[in-house]
Amino acid sequence: DAFRVFAKTDNSAYTNSCPTNGEFICPSSGKPCSCGESKVLNCEGSVGHTTCGEHRPVSYSEIDGTIYKDKELIFPPELVLRNNLPLKLRGFGGITWYRPLQLKHLLDLKSLYPAAKLIVGNTEVGIEINFKSAQYPILISVMHVPELNVLSIKENGLEIGSSVRLSRLQEFLKEVIEKREIHETASCRAISEQLKWFAGKQVKNVASVGGNICTASPISDLNPLWMASRADFNIVDSEGNIRTVHAKDFFLGYRKVDLAQGEILHSIFLPWNMHFEFVKEFKQSHRREDDIALVNAGMRVY
Repeated sequence: DAFRVFAKTDNSAYTNSCPTNGEFICPSSGKPCSCGESKVLNCEGSVGHTTCGEHRPVSYSEIDGTIYKDKELIFPPELVLRNNLPLKLRGFGGITWYRPLQLKHLLDLKSLYPAAKLIVGNTEVGIEINFKSAQYPILISVMHVPELNVLSIKENGLEIGSSVRLSRLQEFLKEVIEKREIHETASCRAISEQLKWFAGKQVKNVASVGGNICTASPISDLNPLWMASRADFNIVDSEGNIRTVHAKDFFLGYRKVDLAQGEILHSIFLPWNMHFEFVKEFKQSHRREDDIALVNAGMRVY
């Protein structure tokens, strides 16, 4: 039933509007746009029913899949336009879940609960809780903190926020590779190529850069490349002081990193490459796609 609701071809069911003055009302956002001008042919009204566009309304009882072939599921407009709010939720077993919206609030929570787990996509912590019986009474979602979602081009490299999703990083690197000189983006190309074989698309859509780094897994696809690329990790404490650690010095051992209690990974700085400097990725696994690595490597020749 939910599929049929979002796959309905009657645009007025979402917007209650028809094209006026040459403007088309987008069924996704509810605002005027040009995404449907080529398909909208007419607007006819009748008592108790309005139809916009060339397609007839689809009844909930129809199950013939061919009528949906030219339509895509839309994201509910109510969720697109909804403002995020800081949250505090209590769950079973005494678990408390926080969602701060500002870096200061996040640092205050981390100071109050030094052992709290920070989560974005929950792709690692969820496994530990469900399959390893790990207990984390305090969980803090950092996915909506703006300072941790930065992606910016600097004069001498890239700044990547620790909460940036891997799929978003992949798209950003492709844009950078197209715009910058080829010798500057050797590290970007190696990371972008490695991300092609990093888990599945669903995981990359929610998993974060910082989460993958701080997990410090010995089979991480990206950590060898951060070290080979001479990346720097910016770490912030509960008082807002930032210190910088070279990627090669950040990993202390098996799933151990240079983070004190109350500190979080703020961002990653990836420097541009020089002329005649080459960076290359390597991953060997049982399967080419969507598989954990047997061997990973990041190499830099200069």
